[in-house]
Amino acid sequence: MAVLDIRDLSVSYSTPRGSLRALRNVSLTVPEGKIVGIVGESGCGKSTLISSIIRLMAPNARVGSGEVRFKGADLLARSEAEMRALRGTEISMVFQDPMQTHNPVLTVGQQMVDIQYRDKKPKAEKLKRAAEMLALVGIPDPEARLNQYPFEFSGGMRQRIAIAMALMARPALLIADEPTTALDATLEVQIIKRLKELQDEIGCGVLFISHHLGVIAELCDEVVVMYAGEVVESGTVRDVFHNPAHPYTAALLDCDPGHIKVKTRVLPTIPGNIPDLVNLPKGCIFADRCDKRHRACDTRPALWTARAGHRAACHLIAERETA
Repeated sequence: MAVLDIRDLSVSYSTPRGSLRALRNVSLTVPEGKIVGIVGESGCGKSTLISSIIRLMAPNARVGSGEVRFKGADLLARSEAEMRALRGTEISMVFQDPMQTHNPVLTVGQQMVDIQYRDKKPKAEKLKRAAEMLALVGIPDPEARLNQYPFEFSGGMRQRIAIAMALMARPALLIADEPTTALDATLEVQIIKRLKELQDEIGCGVLFISHHLGVIAELCDEVVVMYAGEVVESGTVRDVFHNPAHPYTAALLDCDPGHIKVKTRVLPTIPGNIPDLVNLPKGCIFADRCDKRHRACDTRPALWTARAGHRAACHLIAERETA
């Protein structure tokens, strides 16, 4: 069963230049108990997708079409009161920067009690539950640390606390927005391991957003590759990373330092820039930067099946099937 099922979602922003089409016909699924990663360059639409799911969009944003189904019900049709009831209980989120997540003038314990405001339990019981969650994410001496302020913790510990707070209500869906970006490599490994352990214990579905391919490969079961507001490839981590079907995915992998086998002073890059989302090209969205471009790319490709459970929006797949 899918805890989150996004179908043909399109979102645009009103700008002085015209309508900026940030998301176009995006579809993806987060199965119950699975971790789905979203990867792509800055500007690919990851943040817009998150804000659409939790319905905290900018004032100039407009949903043009599509559905965001959570446990079968369309979130886009829910009232604001219903969305407030879902946020923090059934849908939780871990943000990117642990140094900006917490209120600096309240103790960690007070903040963890405050987010349990829907529960009618006594404060002592809420503090006990907060200490248990801190222990689960690896914070030593959790009862004493509840009395400390955020500035008394390191960045890694603050991110662990953010994860503990997000999972306190045992949500059905956890959205993690690049939660390891601000951490060094050692802490990143620790956070990934702890998040995986907690996800296994709670059994929630996780939507994990990152630009770090190594983190996606280590943590996720499935991956969705986005480019300029579109899903260009999706499948299991093994299929997509070992046999990329879209030239953009292959280019991303080539640019990953972990894939570079020979010493070099110049890291590989993808030439060109993301297209103007106000004046979109008529053909393949990646065509101007693709080294495999040919005549068919002047028309927009559909999502073709490269293998079972592995799809990509590239004419090359269709041509292999018909050859």
